[in-house]
Amino acid sequence: MFLNDDLKQALEVLRQGGVILYPTDTIWGIGCDATNPEAVKRIFGIKQREDVKSMLVLIGNPNMLNSYVREVPEVAWQLIEVADKPLTIVYPGAKNLAANLIASDGSVGIRVTAEHFTEQLIQRFRRPLVSTSANISGKSAPQNFEEISEEIKNAVDYVVQYRQDDKSRQTPSSILKLGIGGEIQIIRS
Repeated sequence: MFLNDDLKQALEVLRQGGVILYPTDTIWGIGCDATNPEAVKRIFGIKQREDVKSMLVLIGNPNMLNSYVREVPEVAWQLIEVADKPLTIVYPGAKNLAANLIASDGSVGIRVTAEHFTEQLIQRFRRPLVSTSANISGKSAPQNFEEISEEIKNAVDYVVQYRQDDKSRQTPSSILKLGIGGEIQIIRS
């Protein structure tokens, strides 16, 4: 399947409130419209995960941050600029996202994707995507498409064709949590 057809299919599913399985700049993810609470709820069900555990959000470029975070701490811009590997930042004061995606303290984890397909998809969709590892909660995160269980593949509405044959071993992003005053807490390095 050509990249453009794959993008169109994924986009159509997302616009209808569906759930996709797609490659990211880290591991494969289960995703949906991050502003759609019903779609987010469905992902919690697919992962068999409590909805109190947060999932992260992918955006296509740093300019999207201001639409989903009340006040972006100044240090965030510097961290994004110097990051040499995928970096998820947990921001205080999430806004304009599905309520069941926002942690009880009002924060949300957001990463600017560096993956071509995902970046194009978000740009065309004009909304952020949920991204959570493509596994049942408590099981190992798959490091490439081949390791994703049939249970997950069958539970989503669309499986992206792009990069399915990529056998390289991928790892999750680093995660930092920022405080309102720019305090930094390392969650996962």
